[in-house]
Amino acid sequence: MPRKARIDMPGALHHLIIRGIERKRIFRDDEDRNNFLSRLGKILEETKTPCYAWAFLPNHAHLLVRTGQEPLARVMGRLLTGYAVSFNHRHRRHGQLFQNRYKSILCQEDPYFLELVRYIHLNPLRAGVVRDYKSLGFWAFSGHSGILGHKKNSWQDIDYVLGYFGGRKGIAREKYGDYVQEGVSQGRRPDLVGGGLIRSLGGWKEVVHVMASGVRLKGDERILGESDFVLDVLKASEEEMERRYRLKATGYNLERLARRVGEIFGMRSEDLWIPGKCARNVPPRSLFCYWAVRELGISATEIARSLNLTQPAVSIAVRRGEQIAKEKGLVIP
Repeated sequence: MPRKARIDMPGALHHLIIRGIERKRIFRDDEDRNNFLSRLGKILEETKTPCYAWAFLPNHAHLLVRTGQEPLARVMGRLLTGYAVSFNHRHRRHGQLFQNRYKSILCQEDPYFLELVRYIHLNPLRAGVVRDYKSLGFWAFSGHSGILGHKKNSWQDIDYVLGYFGGRKGIAREKYGDYVQEGVSQGRRPDLVGGGLIRSLGGWKEVVHVMASGVRLKGDERILGESDFVLDVLKASEEEMERRYRLKATGYNLERLARRVGEIFGMRSEDLWIPGKCARNVPPRSLFCYWAVRELGISATEIARSLNLTQPAVSIAVRRGEQIAKEKGLVIP
């Protein structure tokens, strides 16, 4: 059965799980962990991707992030590709480091945000990476130490998490610490990482009971949330995919898209491919990049090759083009 496409949208909350291929280590020592940490922070800041919780284990890592200015697939592609190349070079190895697909679960925020923060930050303790709960508070490779104020990472949004526990930071930190410690006795939480059916019914026993009574539940392994939330997310995702298929079915490719942009700006479509930084070409080229990437689903890498630009330049153009489209109310017919 083919794998389902990942679901993403601006502002969506995601629990990401990155695993080593064949359960092999992706971090062999602190130098590896610091390398990954540095790359993660740099990319999250550049793409304005908020991160609320994270933890590194020997053969996998967890992140709780919100989609920012760049789609998560692009953010994760930069992170994992760069780190894998560096890891292989340092350890004189070849071949794949990560599983083909990192796991991405789009999460309903209200019922699950704090549960996920706690679950992710307790992972090193459950895995025996740290000795006890007190040691976890000072461990450098989990976001828990940052929220407690023992470590600092400028890219981790600790204020958002602490806001759930009160307005005064000192008291909020104390309440947060108590909340996380209460979760130690819960053990592993497959209900928070498996995706699938409704989580709000009180656990898997309740889910089985409800299903046995003949009630059908809406679920999807890519989504963690109540039934209505799952339905809304799937509907939005399906509408986006249908729009892309509709545009391609009516003949929209890069050439036709260029003609449409040329009509809007009163220019020849072929001028979009003129090399250089002609100021006159910046707005139409930006709109072209935005529609090509976001509406047609063409990768930024392919657009970069087509326009003889770097991938970061295309990413900047996409953001600029999105703003132009919103301000002018521009759409593809």
